[in-house]
Amino acid sequence: MTNVFEYVPPQGEIPILYVDEHIVVLNKPSGLLSVPGRDPAHRDSLQTRVQERFAQATTVHRLDMDTSGIVIMALHKEAHRHLSRQFENKDCTKTYVCLVDGLVEADYGRVDLPLRCDWPNRPLQIVDHELGKKALTHWKVLERLVDRTRLELHPVTGRSHQLRVHCLSIGHPILGDRFYADKQVIAKEKRLCLHAQALKIFHPVSQDELFFECPSEF
Repeated sequence: MTNVFEYVPPQGEIPILYVDEHIVVLNKPSGLLSVPGRDPAHRDSLQTRVQERFAQATTVHRLDMDTSGIVIMALHKEAHRHLSRQFENKDCTKTYVCLVDGLVEADYGRVDLPLRCDWPNRPLQIVDHELGKKALTHWKVLERLVDRTRLELHPVTGRSHQLRVHCLSIGHPILGDRFYADKQVIAKEKRLCLHAQALKIFHPVSQDELFFECPSEF
């Protein structure tokens, strides 16, 4: 499988949720790359757009192109180091919401399945108990609808496509997931219904605990 797609990023300004002289917190829309791709046609990204206003801004963490929600960027090197360390040491708390296909029976659970890249079919990821890296996700049901369930997801690790694959592993792929869902599930929504809704960090300078929240569009 080759990763060929028509990149048509959404237009408009990126909503800024918080900014000071050290950090800027944004709400990335679905369909926009977090960082530029290698192809010049994929240069438009959250990073390049933010750098038009904050030239010194650097990327600390990323969301998949199809995932929307909260992203924090650093505005100087020391802030970048401090925030990167928080993500590496799992000192920050990330909360996602998603819509999955079908009705999830249990009210909550966890998925502890190691993941690795499926190289012949990259960027897809697969469960591999021998070669995969540890991946842990806690989930709980927020709402059951007619043909779908709204879940709250708390990833402990941050593997590529972790939430997509872990939802698939419990038999409930995320609606609109063009990588892991079948055609019927993809067709139920115009976008991937996965959103980074909340983020708790410690300010890189003041050390104050900061909590940011931004509701999903779905």
